[in-house]
Amino acid sequence: MTAGAQPLDLLKRSLAGDRRALSRLLTVITEGASPEILAQVEGCRLGSHVVGVTGPPGAGKSSLVDRLVAHLRAGNRRPAVVAVDPSSPITGGAILGDRVRMQRHSDDSNVYIRSMASRGRLGGLAEGTGAVVALLDASGFDPIIVETVGVGQSELEVVAVADTVVVVLPPGFGDEIQMVKAGLLEVADVLCVNKADLSAAEFTMARLLESIEPKQGWNPPVVATSASTGEGVEELLEAVEAHRLHLRQAVEEAAPDSSA
Repeated sequence: MTAGAQPLDLLKRSLAGDRRALSRLLTVITEGASPEILAQVEGCRLGSHVVGVTGPPGAGKSSLVDRLVAHLRAGNRRPAVVAVDPSSPITGGAILGDRVRMQRHSDDSNVYIRSMASRGRLGGLAEGTGAVVALLDASGFDPIIVETVGVGQSELEVVAVADTVVVVLPPGFGDEIQMVKAGLLEVADVLCVNKADLSAAEFTMARLLESIEPKQGWNPPVVATSASTGEGVEELLEAVEAHRLHLRQAVEEAAPDSSA
């Protein structure tokens, strides 16, 4: 096998379910694959639902994603997670805090978790995140959850890769809502107040309900969850699924009538 043919062989094996080939090709992609390989991967996409999970540091995103994966597996889904971690100042690699929280899924062949180092990149994602999502889509994982690093008002790159954006906020965030209203809240398709067992959660929920506005015929729901107990996780998945159906309906309504 020639060196130039290797990525194509890895792609073929990845699409056939070879996890080792998938891992190797993901590494090739993150280190800078050729445009030809990226185009091949993009052309093999199956249309998986991509869910972005974003929000400020300390909101409990990783623990919540772990709960989401468990619920999806209970429903016989094959989820993948792309977790963008802060970078090590020494090696430049991912610190892997997110993947450590999801260790219970490591032996499940129907779950794939990939950590990526942000390497100081602004926006909440890592270089090559979109291509990684494309390959996981082509490999049959659905949905694909993209968890960003902790973000602020204007770090909104997740919008470019996600069909549905879930913004996770911690209790007590109510006083900051006006500050992020023109950024983070604008891109939210679903709003989630995590750690809902804490007393400040009710106040944050109320402030969010006052602040949200419809977007393209969709009213972003506000869901309360507790990653530590699992409370509200099923309701969060239902809200995500409702948005997926809303997007599908919008596409169908925009399509030309073939019977005309």
